Formats: sequence, structure tokens, C-alpha cells
Amino acid sequence: MNKVSVKELVDECDLVVFSGGIDLESRFIVTSDISRPGLEMTGYFDYYPSERIQLLGMTEISFAHRMKKNERERIMDKMCGQNTPCFLVSRFLPIPVELEEAGKRHHIPILRSKLPTTRLSSRITDFLQTKLSERRSVHGVLMDIYGLGVLITGDSGVGKSETALDLIKRGHRLIADDRVEIYRQDEQTLVGEAPEILSHLLEIRGVGIIDVMNLFGAGSVRQNTNISLIVNLENWSAAKQYDRLGSGEQAYEMFDVSLPKINIPVKVGRNMAIIIEAAAMNFRAKTMGYDATQKFEDNLNRLIQKNSVK
Repeated sequence: MNKVSVKELVDECDLVVFSGGIDLESRFIVTSDISRPGLEMTGYFDYYPSERIQLLGMTEISFAHRMKKNERERIMDKMCGQNTPCFLVSRFLPIPVELEEAGKRHHIPILRSKLPTTRLSSRITDFLQTKLSERRSVHGVLMDIYGLGVLITGDSGVGKSETALDLIKRGHRLIADDRVEIYRQDEQTLVGEAPEILSHLLEIRGVGIIDVMNLFGAGSVRQNTNISLIVNLENWSAAKQYDRLGSGEQAYEMFDVSLPKINIPVKVGRNMAIIIEAAAMNFRAKTMGYDATQKFEDNLNRLIQKNSVK
């Protein structure tokens, strides 16, 4: 099971440690869901999600300051579950003494942020979803082509990396070569990035490993991108019929997200970088409502009708 330490959360989200700093690396977050313990402040703990970050905003802190001291002590102590990763207070609001004491007794860190509650919740949720999402490693090359994330797949030796190098020279950006780490950002979006050990690196047979950022500059690489299109390269076969009208688009499923996939045959004399570049532009045109295949079919139908009248 994926997990994130509270220390990582503090470092990545620019949080301030109010108390419990020595426990940051021993407390772990296992879910991207965040709890706003409003009902718990009133004493209702039947469905208390103690494994979540407990985020206290203006409403919770204001209510806590109106409670009687003994009631506040009881509630704050009960909110400290065995698997509660941390308490987080927004807007640098004043932290009740009883919460501070309960956190120390149960070794639960208390964190603060200057951000408003809604923005803080959104920022932390995005970070945790990225870190905790299920990941899958795919063999291929991921490129940013005209702002579209294009995953280039195909058998080993078909020319994926060489094509990627040509695309980089044409001004497009590399995200990952050889292995692409993919995770689901939301119900409709897959994000791809390079494993840390392969970041910015490209392998060219006969040359070896090259550092793309060092050779072509910082503008030639990206850390990650949303995947919009899959282009599968395959060796040309005379016995196979290939799509010529653009109606052979397939679907590729991963993490219950469907991505469009096209197959492009490879043979000597075909400039794969230009073809993939054109495929990306054509895909973007389709998403904007222009379909060249449909236009051809409309033109053909008009021609048939015109000839039939004669």
C-alpha cells in the first residue's frame, strides 16, 4: 500500500510545524481524503475517519473556543486516533491548548498554514492523489507534442527513441524514454512521468544514453504531462491492411480511463517524427470539432449525388 510520511507533506506543501516535529517521519498518510471534523467537535464519533488528515478551519476553531474546557479536553483527546497522521490548521488560526496537549500525549504532529481552508484542502488533496495513486509502468516514450501528451509504444527496436530524438530536434519535449510511470489523476485523466533514475535521459542504440536537457536545453523536457493519445509503432507488413481514411482509431483502457490509440506502420523512407506530429495535430483538430475523415465522406457523398442527378 502506498503511503506518504507527514514529513513529505510538510516539505512539499510548505506547512509550518507547530508541535510534534520529532514524529513527522513516523506518522504516515494512506488516503488522499481529508476530514473536516465538524460533527466530531459536537461529540459524534460513530463514523470518525481517524486515518485521514484532520483539517481545522475557521468553523472548527471558532466552535472549539466556545466549548467548555473539560468538554474541549475530552473531544480533542478522542480525536487523536492511533492511526491519525496529523492535525492541520489553516489561516494560522490560534490552536486550542487542549489540542496541543492531546497531540503531545498521542505523538500526533500539529501543522499550520497561512492558506485559506478551501485552497489548503485542494492543494493537499492534489499532492496526495499524485503520491498515493496506483501506478503502472509502461514500455514506451512519452512526448509533449504541441501541448498534447503522446505516448509512443511498440516493440523493442522499432525506433521509438530515435523518433523521439527527431521530435525533440523539431521543438517538442521529452517526458520519459523506455519506461513511463502512469497514474490516474482523476476519473478522466492519466498522467505520465519518468522514473527518477531515467529523468531527462534518452537511449539511442549505437550512441548510448544522452542527457536531453544538457544537450538541447531546459525547454526540451517536461516533468510530466496528461496523456491524450497513444501512437503504436509496428513494423510494416505487406499482408496487413492499414487504415487509410482515419477511421481505424482504437481505444486503450488503463485504470478505467479510455485513451484513443492509433497504429502507424514503420518502414524505410517514412519520417515517423513528421507523421506522429501530423497525427497529434489531426487529433487536436478532431477534439476542436474538425474531422478530415468526415469532410472526405461528405465530399464523396456530394459527388455521388451530383453524378446520380446526371
